[in-house]
Amino acid sequence: MNSRQRRGVILLILSVLCALGAFAGVLSVVDDVKSKVGPEVTAYRVRSEVAPYTALEAGQFEKIKMPERWLSSNAVTSLREIQGKIAVTALHRGSLLQTDMIVQQPALQPGQQEVAIMIDAATGVAGKITPGSRVNVYATFEGKKQGEPDQSKIIVTNARVLDVGELKSLEPDNRNQQPTDAVPITFALSTIDAQRITYAESFAQRVRLALVAPGSETTVPDKDRTYELATDK
Repeated sequence: MNSRQRRGVILLILSVLCALGAFAGVLSVVDDVKSKVGPEVTAYRVRSEVAPYTALEAGQFEKIKMPERWLSSNAVTSLREIQGKIAVTALHRGSLLQTDMIVQQPALQPGQQEVAIMIDAATGVAGKITPGSRVNVYATFEGKKQGEPDQSKIIVTNARVLDVGELKSLEPDNRNQQPTDAVPITFALSTIDAQRITYAESFAQRVRLALVAPGSETTVPDKDRTYELATDK
C-alpha cells in the first residue's frame, strides 16, 4: 500500500469516527429532550363547537398525543369517560377536553319513565348498544286472522338507552321452544312509547333494535312504519 492509499484509508477512518461522534451527539440530545419532556399520553381535543347540555359523541373529539407532565390531572384520556355525559358549558374547537367540562346526563327528562325489556341477544345489535345510544325499535307481528299478512312495524323511534344489563339465559315459552340468550335493556320513554314497547315485548314474534347514527334525530313518517312483503314495490 503506497502513501496515497494509506492517507485515503486514514481519512476514511476519520470520517467514520466523526460520523459516529455526530450520531452519538444526536442521540445524547434526543435522550436529554426525552428526559425533560417525559413520556407521551393520549388526550382529546374538541373537534368542533359543542353547545351546552348537549349529549357527547366520540366524533366531536380528536385524539392527540402530548407529554404526560404537561397534561392536567383532570384531562380526559379515554372516550369511555364521555359515555352518557353532557357538556356543562360551550366546548370550543381546539380546547382540551377535561372532566370538569362534562357531567352525567340526567337519566330521565320530565314526562319520561324508565322501562326495561328483554331483548334477544341474537336479534339485537350485539355489543354495539351502550348507555346513551339511540335506537329504533322494530317488532314483527303475525296476521290477526288467517290469511292476513305478517307485518313488521317500527313502534318507537330514537329511544334513548339508559342501561344495558348482563346476558341471561331464558327458559322456553309459548313463542320460543328453545332456550334463548337475552339482554335486559332499559330505556327512557314517554308514556305512549313505554306502552308500545311493553306490548311488543309481550305479543310480538320478535323485537329488534336498530342503532341510530350519532346525531341523527330524524323520526320515521307514519306511512313508513309498517312493512308488508306483499306491498313491497
